[in-house]
Amino acid sequence: MMTRQRAVAMQTEDDGEALIFDVQRFSIHDGPGIRTLVFFKGCSLHCAWCHNPESIRPDPEMAFYAERCIGCGGCASVCPHQAVELGDRPRIDPERCRLCGTCAQACPGEALRLIGATWSCGRLLDICLKDRPFYDTSGGGVTLSGGEPVLQAKFLEGFLPLLREQGIHILVETAGHYPFATLAPLLPLIDEIYFDFKLADEEGFRTYTGGNLGRVVENLVSLQKSGMPLTVRVPIVPGINTGADSIRPMSRILKESGISQVVLLAYNHWWEAKLPRLRTGRQPLRMPPQRIDPAEVGRLFSTCGIQARVPEGSPVSHTEGGG
Repeated sequence: MMTRQRAVAMQTEDDGEALIFDVQRFSIHDGPGIRTLVFFKGCSLHCAWCHNPESIRPDPEMAFYAERCIGCGGCASVCPHQAVELGDRPRIDPERCRLCGTCAQACPGEALRLIGATWSCGRLLDICLKDRPFYDTSGGGVTLSGGEPVLQAKFLEGFLPLLREQGIHILVETAGHYPFATLAPLLPLIDEIYFDFKLADEEGFRTYTGGNLGRVVENLVSLQKSGMPLTVRVPIVPGINTGADSIRPMSRILKESGISQVVLLAYNHWWEAKLPRLRTGRQPLRMPPQRIDPAEVGRLFSTCGIQARVPEGSPVSHTEGGG
């Protein structure tokens, strides 16, 4: 069986295609102006608090929305591989399922959804160009997110020049967990990068994300030296990276990397509702039941010499109902 690490490193069978699980138009929170936000599927990290858990696996997967199921059995009747078993609710046999999506197309309640589809450069460009007038009037553009878009670098090498030819602003959101040689050829094609920096404790980073902190720090330093317009974002995760014992080492690494300011991303629980739909076995994080004010986290960064900004309209992080 293919290992997850190997699968994440692979491109689609045709480097002219990418595995994408969503495209959101009219976004105003992921870069300047009005933007089209493209979510690439597959990530080399598996953060315990990931707000897009459907983005982690580097292949399509079927989600089941139990509250929408009307028990009609249509999914089982159309499945060409007899992969759907009926009971109190449908169960999909992963050994038989070929992720063809036939069951999802037949479901009248849209209780089944195939997450992840291959997109060609031309198809993605067409949808991005639909909002060209809004980019021009607002200073917006296209933001590539995920998952980790850089893992599909071969596709980006073909797609980004198409956006460049149209004069469209390109922003990439990344966690920085890959060899820098993967990103370097793309830098001349990118206008701006948002870099998520999560933890500065190597053991904690490995425990909560499954990744190598050293690789992330090396890429942060390399990006800063490259002169690329760079915004470092810190996701606030209550009880994990909000205390002084976490913020002090984060601030030290940031200053040593030449970074003087960060943007704080408030935590919320909406992603937890996705877990039972994906049947991954993941559980919501167990956190202390106190409220976390991003402004207080910002003050802790400030005492360490790092200016922290909370985006306008960002809600107070809290952990009510967090398990």
